[in-house]
Amino acid sequence: MEEEVAPGSRSQDINPWSVEGGRTEDGKIVSIDYKAIAQKWNTQLIDDTLLERFEKVTGHKPHRWLRRGLFFSHRDFEKILDRYERGETFFLYTGRGPSTGSLHLGHTIPLQFTKWLQDVFDMPLVFMLTDDEKALFNDDVSFEDTLHFAMENARDIIALGFDVRKTFIYSDLKYVSNHFLMNAWEFSKLVTFNQVRGAFGFNESTNIGRIFFPSVQCVAAFATSYPELWTDQPQLSRSQSIANMACLIPMGIDQDPYFRLLRDNAHRMRFASPKPALIHSKFLTALQGAGGKMSSSNPNSAIFMTDTPKQIKTKINRYAFSGGQETLEEHRRLGGNPEVDVAYIYLTYFEDDDEKVKKVHDDYKTGSLLTGDLKKLAIDVLQKYVQDFQEQRKSVTDEVLEGYMRPRKLQWNGNTRTASEPAIS
Repeated sequence: MEEEVAPGSRSQDINPWSVEGGRTEDGKIVSIDYKAIAQKWNTQLIDDTLLERFEKVTGHKPHRWLRRGLFFSHRDFEKILDRYERGETFFLYTGRGPSTGSLHLGHTIPLQFTKWLQDVFDMPLVFMLTDDEKALFNDDVSFEDTLHFAMENARDIIALGFDVRKTFIYSDLKYVSNHFLMNAWEFSKLVTFNQVRGAFGFNESTNIGRIFFPSVQCVAAFATSYPELWTDQPQLSRSQSIANMACLIPMGIDQDPYFRLLRDNAHRMRFASPKPALIHSKFLTALQGAGGKMSSSNPNSAIFMTDTPKQIKTKINRYAFSGGQETLEEHRRLGGNPEVDVAYIYLTYFEDDDEKVKKVHDDYKTGSLLTGDLKKLAIDVLQKYVQDFQEQRKSVTDEVLEGYMRPRKLQWNGNTRTASEPAIS
């Protein structure tokens, strides 16, 4: 049933290609309602019980993005913890659609979280660069363009610190063949046009490349798509023993429609794989505030990982939406609203100290911390984050890039911990 909205208003629209918050009848943009998304798509909210189990099973304190609800929803994450507790191997899968040659802050959130999961679980990771998708869904760029963007984005991803021994990064345009392509064709036989039309809004004018692409993104979650990664010699044929390996996919919530389709059909493959587990992030708010996310197509909405310290300072001071009052006197008297203040929101992502974040929140709300001071705190944190990244990227040579993108057997240890060992902060 269509969601009813008042005349002049607009409900939020979340899909793999665009994110728009709702709008009130008087035209005011409202924040994205993540609980409503979880309810609509029937995902499970991450609660304290799940976080306590995570810490007990892994021995690691949950990441600040889990503690602060920035990764907020999941499908079957508890089953991944069960597998880890039993000492079973699973693999991580995430991806990036290379629409430009540079990442922005928002892109790095699921990537940094994936790296943390890789470190905590000590499991292999496959990283898909969907250069095929970006050319299919954007008539203004060529496949040569998106392949070039993919190679530049791969360098960015490597700069975030993924372990080369257990990480395989690949371009769809270069890698998809053999078992991967066989899986994609088989999966495409299982899914009707009506199903993809319902999931993605396709119609009779949609090009056939777009219609096929979901099969490619879905079967990347099957271990059988990667014959070179699991054994000393590449697998000559797909096998059930490899297919049995489970998969955990960290992602933005907007990508969930792909993997609902996958979860509904994974058991129908000749070599059936378990339903992949998913863990969903919120979107990093655009500089302009509520109702949107950072976007490469709007440079003033985002902090890019190529920005200079001066550019970061200018963007925060000029464009970051403020929850402060109109005048200094009113701010001292009434306090600010940290919940909508973009500088504060960015601090919740990039400042690790929980007590410091809480103090900033409380001081801003009471009016003792001014908007300019809050923006300076955010500027300092973001300048360091981006500068550290830029220094790491300088070391990503062609040889380093080739090392990550060469298909080869990955190396991992998995769960070597006993349940009695203390948690690690």
